[in-house]
Amino acid sequence: MELIEISRIEKLHVEIKERLDTAQNVLIASHIRPDGDAIGSLIGLGLALQNSGKSVQMVLADGVPASFRFLEGSDQVRKEPDKDFDTFISVDCADFKRLGNVLGSIELPDINIDHHVTNQLFGTLNLIEGQEVATAAILTKHLPEWGYEITQPIASALLTGIITDTLGFRTSNMTSEALRQAAALMDTGVNMPEIYMRGLVRRSFAAARYWGVGLSKIDSSNGIVWSALSLEDRQSSLYPGNDDADLINMISAIENHKVGMIFVEQNDNHVKISWRALEPGIDVALIAKHFGGGGHAAAAGADIQGTLDDVQPIVLKTTKEMLGL
Repeated sequence: MELIEISRIEKLHVEIKERLDTAQNVLIASHIRPDGDAIGSLIGLGLALQNSGKSVQMVLADGVPASFRFLEGSDQVRKEPDKDFDTFISVDCADFKRLGNVLGSIELPDINIDHHVTNQLFGTLNLIEGQEVATAAILTKHLPEWGYEITQPIASALLTGIITDTLGFRTSNMTSEALRQAAALMDTGVNMPEIYMRGLVRRSFAAARYWGVGLSKIDSSNGIVWSALSLEDRQSSLYPGNDDADLINMISAIENHKVGMIFVEQNDNHVKISWRALEPGIDVALIAKHFGGGGHAAAAGADIQGTLDDVQPIVLKTTKEMLGL
C-alpha cells in the first residue's frame, strides 16, 4: 500500500511539472474575500512562473486588500481575466464556487493547489496537502522541485501566507517544518517583522471602529462565544471590506470557551460565518461542511443565504447540537 501511495504522489508531481513546463499563458485565481495565504500563494506562484518566461494573469474577484499591497506583484492582480490563457490554476480554494463570479464560463482548473481537508477536488490535477499549515507552505516546498527559483519577492509573498494562516506561528497545526520553511524564506532577504506587522498587527482607523462595534456585541452561551457585524455596522464604521477585519482572531482569544464564531452580513442577502475551535479535539470543519462550507478542524467557514436575523439563531443552535454543548 505504501509503495502504491508513493507512486501516485510522485506521478502527480510529474504531471504538474509537465503541465507547468508546457504552459505559456497562465491564469491563477484564488477565493473571494482573500486572506494572506490566498494572496501570498497567488503572487508567489505568479511571480515564479513569470520569472521562467511565462505570461501570467493573477485574478482575485475582490482584489488585494490594502494591508497586502506592499507585496511586490500585488499591482498586477486584477479582478477578472483580460486575455486568453492555456492553463488555469486555482490556489488556496476548497470550493470552485468560492473563486467568484468573475471567471464567468471558465471551465474547472487544470491544477488545484490547496491545504484545506474539505477541498472538493475540482481540478484536473489536485495537489491537496491537508497537513500543511498553508497553501504557501505547499508552494514553498514544491516550487524548487518543479524547477522554479524562490527569489526574495516570491519568498515575501509565500512567507506572508505562512505567517497569516498560522496567526504568527501559533495555530494548533504548526509544525517544525513550517518554522524551517520560514527560516529558509527569511534567508532570501525577506523582512519578516514587516510582514508580521502588516499582515497581523496593523489595522486601519476604519477597521478599529468596526472592531469596536463587533466587540460591543459579543455574547456567549454553552461554551460558544460570538459576535455579529451587519451591513449597517460596516457602513457606520466606513470599513471598505466585506469581511470581519480579522475580528474572529480577537474573539478566539477569549478564555474559558470551546468555540469562537462571527457572523458577517453580506450585500447579496447572505451571511458569512467563521468558526474557530478553542480547545483540542473540536472539529468545526464538520459544522461548516453541514452548511455547505469547509476548512480545517480548528478553523472553518461558510456562506449561508438569508438575513443576519434569520441565519444567526439557526447556525448557533446547530453548532451547539453538533458539538453536544
